Amino acid sequence: MQPSKVHWLANRFVHRVLHKGIFGIAMLLCIAWNLGHALRAPAAADASAPQGHEWPSTWDGASLRPLALSPVEDAFARRFPGAIARMTDGSRTLVLRQVDAPTRMLHPSADCYRALGYRIAQARLEQDARQRLWRCFAAQRPGAVPLRVCERIVDAEGQAFTDTSAWYWAAAIGRSTGPWQADTVAQVGSAP
Repeated sequence: MQPSKVHWLANRFVHRVLHKGIFGIAMLLCIAWNLGHALRAPAAADASAPQGHEWPSTWDGASLRPLALSPVEDAFARRFPGAIARMTDGSRTLVLRQVDAPTRMLHPSADCYRALGYRIAQARLEQDARQRLWRCFAAQRPGAVPLRVCERIVDAEGQAFTDTSAWYWAAAIGRSTGPWQADTVAQVGSAP
């Protein structure tokens, strides 16, 4: 064989081995990365398993009674990493969520109300009588009574968030520990 052909064949062989080897290593890294995430991610909740979260029986001194989730809320709750409950004290409706892991499924309430056809106005931070900070807004649909909606998220250490995105990033990078309690309070007209 001529030296140039030997050189050409050797270069081609080395190029193929390196190319396929690097590709193979990259694929193995991707598989390992995905496997690592799968092992760290919480398992999806079994819809038939009872949710073990105990919800409060009072809210700011008023007795609470549970309300059934709507079919849309129920379907959402089956995929949610935690537990969801709707309750009322007779004048306010509360949506309480225990969140077990950082998730983008915890949306700002204003987004949910907009998706249901409400117009959102007067968004601002407010403190209640107990000095808790809330993100509040007015929500109104044509022909319906206006609602005052307020929300907050509290972590296991008592740190509160009024911005869902700020909560998510703090939780995702470990600056906030769970489980988290996300509370949304809606009532006709005024703040919580």
